[in-house]
Amino acid sequence: MATRPSAPSVHLINWSTLWPWVIVKKLDGSSTKYTYSPGRLISALLAAFALVCASPALAQTYATSTPSLSVYDGPAISDDDPQSGSLLTIHKRVDEVNVLFIATDKHGKFVRDLNQTDFAILDDHKPPQSILNFRRETDLPLHLGLLIDVSGSVHSRFEFEQDAAISFLQHSIRAGFDKAFIVGFNTQSQMSQDFTDNVQLLSAGVHKLEDGGGTALYDAIYRACKEKFLKDRPDHPARKAIVIVSDGEDNQSEITRAQAIEMAQRAEVIIYAISTDDSGLILRGDKVLVQLAEATGGRAFFPFKMKDITHSYSAIEDELRSQYIVSYKPADFDADGRFRSIEISALKKDLQVRARKGYFAPQQ
Repeated sequence: MATRPSAPSVHLINWSTLWPWVIVKKLDGSSTKYTYSPGRLISALLAAFALVCASPALAQTYATSTPSLSVYDGPAISDDDPQSGSLLTIHKRVDEVNVLFIATDKHGKFVRDLNQTDFAILDDHKPPQSILNFRRETDLPLHLGLLIDVSGSVHSRFEFEQDAAISFLQHSIRAGFDKAFIVGFNTQSQMSQDFTDNVQLLSAGVHKLEDGGGTALYDAIYRACKEKFLKDRPDHPARKAIVIVSDGEDNQSEITRAQAIEMAQRAEVIIYAISTDDSGLILRGDKVLVQLAEATGGRAFFPFKMKDITHSYSAIEDELRSQYIVSYKPADFDADGRFRSIEISALKKDLQVRARKGYFAPQQ
């Protein structure tokens, strides 16, 4: 079968030291960093404060005739603007993209000893302006969503799917380090266990699921990415992934497949899919699962027998611990909100790379 794919976690990080050497970095949901110079901002504030103390009347006149000092997530620092007097307007932005990816040999085995020089990277069809960091990531915390199809079509194999999912969680989630949530979906999505590192609670969440009804796969993906991963703000790097257990046949969603993929890309979530179709045929749902996985840097699995589902879970666990991460500054970057493609290729013969297809630039 065909197989293939952080945009990184949505989180806010602040670092500070003593003024005037303060540097504060804000990381937004599309992995774009904005760098400010608080020392200079503080100087401007102190000057304004002195003005108020010296002459309240003059200060009132100044306040009504001069633009206020503002810090915003837009183009940023220009301190010589003749229209703004001595006040600072933020104009300078430092953009950074972080990408997790997999490298495999011609037999599909992970290759874990490669270096930056073994890869070529294109962002929006251009080489990056600069590579900021490259490293092997074998032990990032996992932030995992397990989405299990509980529609009527899975009734005959539902109990086995539950047992396989629980086994996967027991092997993958480490207390105090990883966390996961459980969603069952048919016509609607239902959270049976929110984010936790407690495997017993996660197992109970899987057992709570009851099968029956239609299938709204795209709605389930969209909601999980938007309501859980976009709001998930870890204070450290984490690998975000969704594992879907389904036959891929959607017949109830209000959200389109394209919208579900876009939300996963915005949330920088990797999608893995395990097909529950045991017909031995290539059906429409199988192609859907491949498309979802490829667009986000994940992989679709098609177990020939139901017992092979456990092998699929093992492969996902291994893959999540066998990735590289590259951080770079894009060339000709513009904060226009559009989708920018990412292409990573191996320079060595017979190596294959799997990464997400791209990301959405921030919108000014």
